[in-house]
Amino acid sequence: MTIEITDRTPVERAGEILTDDALAFVENLHRRFAPRRAELLEKRAEQRQRVADSGRLDFDPETREVREGDWKVAPVPAALQDRRVEMTGPATPAKMAINALNSGAKVWLADLEDASCPTWGNVIDSVLNLRDAARGTLSFTSPEGKSYSLRTDVPLATVVARPRGWHMDEQHLLIDGTPAVGALVDFGLHFFHLAQQLIDNGEGPYYYLPKMESYLEPRLWAEVFSAAEESLGIEHGTIRATMLIETIPAAFQMEEFLYELREYAAGLNAGRWDYLFSIIKYFRDSGDRFVLADRSSVTMTAPLMRAYTELLVKTCHRRGAHAMGGMAAFIPSRKDEEVNRAAFEKVRNDKTREANDGFDGSWVAHPDLVPVCQEVFDGVLGEKPNQVDRLREEVEVTAEQLIDVPSAGDQRTEAELHSNLYVAIAYTAVWISGNGAVAIHNLMEDAATAEISRSQIWQQIQNGVVYTDTGNTATRELVTEALETQKEKLRGEVGDELYTRYYEPAAGIVADLALSDDYADFLTTPAYEWVVADGR
Repeated sequence: MTIEITDRTPVERAGEILTDDALAFVENLHRRFAPRRAELLEKRAEQRQRVADSGRLDFDPETREVREGDWKVAPVPAALQDRRVEMTGPATPAKMAINALNSGAKVWLADLEDASCPTWGNVIDSVLNLRDAARGTLSFTSPEGKSYSLRTDVPLATVVARPRGWHMDEQHLLIDGTPAVGALVDFGLHFFHLAQQLIDNGEGPYYYLPKMESYLEPRLWAEVFSAAEESLGIEHGTIRATMLIETIPAAFQMEEFLYELREYAAGLNAGRWDYLFSIIKYFRDSGDRFVLADRSSVTMTAPLMRAYTELLVKTCHRRGAHAMGGMAAFIPSRKDEEVNRAAFEKVRNDKTREANDGFDGSWVAHPDLVPVCQEVFDGVLGEKPNQVDRLREEVEVTAEQLIDVPSAGDQRTEAELHSNLYVAIAYTAVWISGNGAVAIHNLMEDAATAEISRSQIWQQIQNGVVYTDTGNTATRELVTEALETQKEKLRGEVGDELYTRYYEPAAGIVADLALSDDYADFLTTPAYEWVVADGR
């Protein structure tokens, strides 16, 4: 076996996960599917350039038969029939995993992707925690002596794990000297160690699949799933996957995504920040009409966002799949009841819109929001587990509506520039320190927040945006000055030692991405390089 683990930092209980059989399983997946994955990543760049040159994106005429055909996805298993409220968060540390499982949510999105920094310790600990949870043995005792364990008086959340996207490598695991595919490491270790246990529990190996840009990518996942099931003697079609529609090309291929994964598909999810980030990325050199308004001003009621979400619900229900709503990221404050009141009202309004639009459930980032989301969906669903039977046949969405960026407004402020810099630096600093889920200004943020923040800055510089609040023009010089202001603000908040260790290099990463002539596809790629170089 020509597989090498490059990280020599001891990880507690790693031997339970990195067994010879488990590593051989991952190696086989990598050898079989890594070449096709590399081809698909190249196709992403080619497709993006074609769209940029034309300034247009449309439904693919070559897949018209799929969109017009009469087909359904496989029946949703009993454990995933009711998803009215889903808790999201990383699978490490154990305390957060336990709190998510105990939250009262129907489902827990156990995140090994945007809410997790893939240090080798985090990768291993995530799989360990999920395996222990499946066995009912997950527990944790804090240094202060406080104990956390799984509740036995209420049903625990059904786990749906989210592996990394196709673009990420795993540099701690080399196969023939080449980094393994991060998605296959996450999926492979999880499936190898948990699949049979989850089946025995009356559930199954369930996954969220992120950041796909072409229907050929879920096709590859379908091949991976089939091979994994066959290898372990698991009945074909046991796996279920929910795909995130969080890239703009994916919005034009929802039918195709479900069709390619139809033996395994459970639904689609509408991810807001990554979706907007993708619009900027895809149309970054297509002119002024694709310059997005301040991210804080782009609501889900903006026409292009309404088009996207209504099409998602219609598509899912037409094909017998679940439509899952977006994130409520608010973190309740222990000090300010007025902040809580206003935020809870916004969350309630957002979830009410989703439930009334036909979504079958939605995401929250904090256990205190579970009852709010549950109450809203209870009011619409009643005793029904979902509303997949609501077909939304009246919905008609055009290509023009999906890319109608001006419909999101034209507010572009220098104040938001400063906010974007603060958030991008603060999040990146905590990410490279090893924590992918970060509370900033009472919001639980993940990598998508930093991605759209730095992307907006880059887009504004490239297009010479004139800020509506100051009349100043977005230039590298102005952004550099704003960057220094936010760096000093953060230094004052976190202190010199922490600032020097993590915030200074984070600011360098953000500056390189925002000020460069060339656009980098993902912030987490150079951030991960920094983590690996740091020895984690």
